[in-house]
Amino acid sequence: MSRIEQLIDELEEYIESCKPTLRSSSKIIVNKDEIDDLLRELRMKTPDEIKRYQKIISNRDAILTDAETRAKALIDEATVHKNELISEHEIMQKAYEQANSIIAVAAKQAQEILDKATIEANELRMQASKYTEDRLVELNSIVVSAIQTMAADYEKSMGALVQYRDLIQSNLRAMNPMEDLDELSLDEHDN
Repeated sequence: MSRIEQLIDELEEYIESCKPTLRSSSKIIVNKDEIDDLLRELRMKTPDEIKRYQKIISNRDAILTDAETRAKALIDEATVHKNELISEHEIMQKAYEQANSIIAVAAKQAQEILDKATIEANELRMQASKYTEDRLVELNSIVVSAIQTMAADYEKSMGALVQYRDLIQSNLRAMNPMEDLDELSLDEHDN
């Protein structure tokens, strides 16, 4: 409680304690000196109290102004931070979209390269198979021709050898008419 409030209380108590006048219930008899002292003290304390209240009010205004300034600064900072986060989020979203787009393009290109490589590998395998088949046909032709040539040469050689044998046997018979060289030469030839 302030001193002004105390003085007002004291003034009220004093007025209550005063005696009413004889002819009126609303009028009282007061001691002028006591009232003057209380009023003088009240006047003296009032400017101090008012100054104190004004100081409190002005401090309150300064505190409120400072609080409003700080609150505005915090709101501004939060707004800037929020905008930065939104901007970063948008940048991240764009980066993810670009990354996904690049991955999709790379996957498509990789699939195209794989498909092309598969087609080329199949074509090369078919060409290699055709080349191998052609070479085998040529080799077969060469082997068949060699077999035929060798068979013909063998027949000629056999014919010539048979003629030589017949000539040799004939000459041997002429030299030894008694022995049967045909059987002997045939037996040796069979062995």
